[in-house]
Amino acid sequence: MDEELALLPRLLTAHLGLTLFPLLAGTMLSVPLGVLSSRSRRVEHLVLNVGAVIQTVPSLALLALMVPVLGAIGATSIGYLPAFVALTLYSVLPVLRNTVTALSGIDRTLIEAARGVGMSPRERLIHVELPLAMPMIVAGIRTAAVWTVGAATLATPVGADSLGNYIFSGLQTRNATAVLVGCAGCAALALSLDGLGRMLLAGVTSRSRGITFTAAAAFATLYLYAGASLAVRAGAGQRDTITIGAKTFTEQYVLSEVLARRIERASGLDCEVKQSLGSSVVFDALRDGTIDAYVDYSGTLWTTVMKRTDAPVDRAGIVRQMSAFLRQHDGITVVASLGFENSYALAMRRARAEQLGVQSISDLSPVAGELSIGGDYEFFARPEWKRISEAYSLQFRAQTAMDSSLMYQAIEHGAVDVLSAFSTDGRIVALDLVVLDDDRQVIPPYDAVILVSQALARRHPHAVDALRGLSGRIDASRMRNMNRQVDIDGRSPRSVADEFLDGLAPGRGRSDRLR
Repeated sequence: MDEELALLPRLLTAHLGLTLFPLLAGTMLSVPLGVLSSRSRRVEHLVLNVGAVIQTVPSLALLALMVPVLGAIGATSIGYLPAFVALTLYSVLPVLRNTVTALSGIDRTLIEAARGVGMSPRERLIHVELPLAMPMIVAGIRTAAVWTVGAATLATPVGADSLGNYIFSGLQTRNATAVLVGCAGCAALALSLDGLGRMLLAGVTSRSRGITFTAAAAFATLYLYAGASLAVRAGAGQRDTITIGAKTFTEQYVLSEVLARRIERASGLDCEVKQSLGSSVVFDALRDGTIDAYVDYSGTLWTTVMKRTDAPVDRAGIVRQMSAFLRQHDGITVVASLGFENSYALAMRRARAEQLGVQSISDLSPVAGELSIGGDYEFFARPEWKRISEAYSLQFRAQTAMDSSLMYQAIEHGAVDVLSAFSTDGRIVALDLVVLDDDRQVIPPYDAVILVSQALARRHPHAVDALRGLSGRIDASRMRNMNRQVDIDGRSPRSVADEFLDGLAPGRGRSDRLR
């Protein structure tokens, strides 16, 4: 709990900035559009339909979409900017709809009276229409504020710090305390902003200057605090800090800390870890230099980046071809193979596998129609699954995609019969799962490799040398044990990484043992 509470001020402040400024931008966009829409039926239908379409796009998808869009125009592809743009768009509809409804519902006799006393259209809008519409507009802002607080938790996979950091990492590492702290922080922030909105609405409705001023002053204070915090973080970003990326599972959290602490110990440079990034997000960020290094897997790069559909011949061959491809096409350097594979594997509970006489994926084929399979949310869309299902003629009774943190609970409680596991996951041993033999060798090798950006190699070659010293230092057994310490024993990824680095013998590491 102490570790989670120590992070709370920073992440709560970051979440506040992710809520307030998109909310302000969305309001400044929505109110003028609402005024314009109230003057024209054609514009109203167009604007509200566009707003509704944006709202129906899942917020996580909208956030992820901003990464390639901003990258294509040369803007920062991860971090605050893509989250700000996506959350601004997400906050538009409630304010827009309430503005249009409020302005359209004003008693026309009041408008005619204002016209009769000689008010211009601009004067009527400022002195009559907007004051009358303000209570409903403020209600829309309150709704948008609560929505934005919730959606901002999903900014973590695009590299923006938020209370979602607690939730994503806590789910993956089975840290219920972190999840609860993240949820409680979001709830408290949403209730606080809604309470201030209620106060502002009460002041506007009753025309009480004191209440309105107090609520406005409170909002202004929050905006000043959030803005100052953003400015401080932007200034800190100007320092020469090395950014390490990580995907959304325990092994990546541990390895990102290993890389960061290794560089800090060897060079004294500051490192920042960006965890829970999407697979494509982290690779794109490395390519454009937004992050400096992360660990990926040869099989993933072979299929998703190189777009290869053929099965590689051997582990060493795939690493050589992959290294040459990334250097030539993306300016990315493969500096080391860590020494282990973390491949996709199909696993079953031992009792169930023995009951059915299943030891290999070929054995699974005749009984698959009676069984259900679970996998992480990207597995069934990957080329590997297509190759596996076609090569072994697998047709399961049910196929369920879920968050990777929930897969092992699902098989433990019998919700699924077969699991798309990761071969170095410590929960395989802890839950006594049987990994089925890939007897037709369909699944490609998944050697863990360290990738670094062109910018890091140019700016800090000594940091790259420090990472190169990790070559061959982690075998599958050691990685499985480190994962187990986080997932089962409840240790933090950083403490596990520090213990591993403390135990490293001096030297550059042994050469990779790739067959």
